[in-house]
Amino acid sequence: MQSLDRTDLRLLAILQAEGRITQAELAERVNLSPSACLRRVQRLEAAGVIVGYAARIAPEAVGLGLQAFVRVQLARHEGEAIARFVERLAGWDEVVACHALSGDMDYLLQVYVTDLAHFSRFLLDRLLNEAGVADVNSSFVLRTVKCAPGLPLPPS
Repeated sequence: MQSLDRTDLRLLAILQAEGRITQAELAERVNLSPSACLRRVQRLEAAGVIVGYAARIAPEAVGLGLQAFVRVQLARHEGEAIARFVERLAGWDEVVACHALSGDMDYLLQVYVTDLAHFSRFLLDRLLNEAGVADVNSSFVLRTVKCAPGLPLPPS
């Protein structure tokens, strides 16, 4: 994709904050005609800059009262062991994000569960039992201080 201009960055900033904005209002806010605005948004989608749209849901409202970050070290690091871990992880709804890390741990998982008993089942029955994991280190979220709705875009 070619570089993003000021209008592209303004479009992205608005869409990150207000994903349900109408095309007409979006066009007005970036000083484009609705058709030109739609073409730009479609170009950003086609180029993979915009990768989707989603509602942000309050975890507590759907019964997910406990959030944890789990650092994982695999027992083995050859391709087959990594592929098995990734395959298992894909089926675990509790894991909403997984990042491969540098350093002494291999992965960082963001996990949402109903309560401590649910976390215990997840940890013992799935993570430690099924996935070739050698070590885990868990931290429970006590309070979320900041959770930005989008990426820190350059000023437009």
